[in-house]
Amino acid sequence: MSGWLRRLKGAIGMGVIWAASGFAAGGVIELIHNIWPNPIGAAVDIWPMMLAIPGFLGGLGFSVVLAIAGRHRRFDELSLGRFAVLGAAGGIVASLVPAVLVTAGSEAPIWSVVLELASPFAIGGAAAAAGTLVVARLSEDQDLLTSGEEIASVGLTAEEARELLGDR
Repeated sequence: MSGWLRRLKGAIGMGVIWAASGFAAGGVIELIHNIWPNPIGAAVDIWPMMLAIPGFLGGLGFSVVLAIAGRHRRFDELSLGRFAVLGAAGGIVASLVPAVLVTAGSEAPIWSVVLELASPFAIGGAAAAAGTLVVARLSEDQDLLTSGEEIASVGLTAEEARELLGDR
């Protein structure tokens, strides 16, 4: 598979995972609104779909940012804090989509809705980005373990092992 096709597949996968997270968060908002009616829950009738779409777009955007910012770096070389900040920025940008959809049929100013949604989206984006990095690191460790089994079967001589370990 060519490099750009593999990256495209990864970006779509990231978007689907983030969309599933947004769908779940929307389901929680919908459930809370059904138990305890509130003005935020009443603003939209189908919160799961309303959050899944920006989640997908946020995942795609995060993949692009990650491809640029993390180029030629392994996951263990990337900072969890920086990853979370990039995810929070992506969440704030993704909050524009439901804000535009909510204000399209009303006279409410878009900035007031963005201010209400920015914090939860930023927290969600940071959590999704940090979770993505943790899962990627776990996956990368598993790949190293499976490749290590193949290398271990070749074996090192005692002299090669001393040279590799620095005469310890």
